[in-house]
Amino acid sequence: MSLVGEFASPGVWKYELDRMTIESEADSTLSSLMSELVDQLERSEATMGNVFPNHLSELRYHETPTNLFKEIYLTQLYISSSGVNLSRKAQEIHHCRKLLFEHCGWILRFEKFCAVCDRPRHLRFDSQNRLHAEGEPAIEFADGWKFYYYHGVRLPEKYGQFHPSQWQSQWLLTEENAELRRVLIQGIGYDRILQELSAKQIDSWQEYALLQIDNADVEPICLLKMTCPSTGFIHALRVPPNLTSARQAIRWVNWDIDAEEFSVQT
Repeated sequence: MSLVGEFASPGVWKYELDRMTIESEADSTLSSLMSELVDQLERSEATMGNVFPNHLSELRYHETPTNLFKEIYLTQLYISSSGVNLSRKAQEIHHCRKLLFEHCGWILRFEKFCAVCDRPRHLRFDSQNRLHAEGEPAIEFADGWKFYYYHGVRLPEKYGQFHPSQWQSQWLLTEENAELRRVLIQGIGYDRILQELSAKQIDSWQEYALLQIDNADVEPICLLKMTCPSTGFIHALRVPPNLTSARQAIRWVNWDIDAEEFSVQT
């Protein structure tokens, strides 16, 4: 988003300000990433050298592109609505803010110096403005610093560098993080999981089967498998691991309606 040249009307600025909610999502994520970076630098004397202070806790304030944009917008709105003229010093500050917004990303203010980082080369989002990319970083900087996200969930590089179509069902058997397991299941799909992992059948009822994938290290994965009588298409839904019969699983999937009450089964 460029601010070069004359400022647009307040109405256009309002539109641009609304668009910045997407970057605000990135700002929130970058806040935690920058905190991680500061922690890493604080633990690494070799990295700090003579550039960073002995204690990075001297960090006083951080500035983001979104904050800068809002400050510029409010200043311009004040000028336009009240008709006042800024003093020379205020004009210089206003101009500096525009330059910072145009060319800089995060600004970390310390007591005696500040650190300025470049903007990410790439920020990728899904349709709900959550950080998201498939097989590539959702956040990527020019120096190679990058992070992978899947619909807002941060992924380790070992998963994020691959497209979901390349994710392996076997990863579920060793992944201990429940949120990452959920993302892997979402990306791989239950149909592939059934085909690629050895699932034992616990119970069946008509065209339904209750399956379980055991793993000693994490909670078992229980699935209700449904086979369409006319097409042979197989679909699967995850159900709680405490269910012991296919009819219990059908009832759970269908909001506590018993299978016998279905007039038409699909």
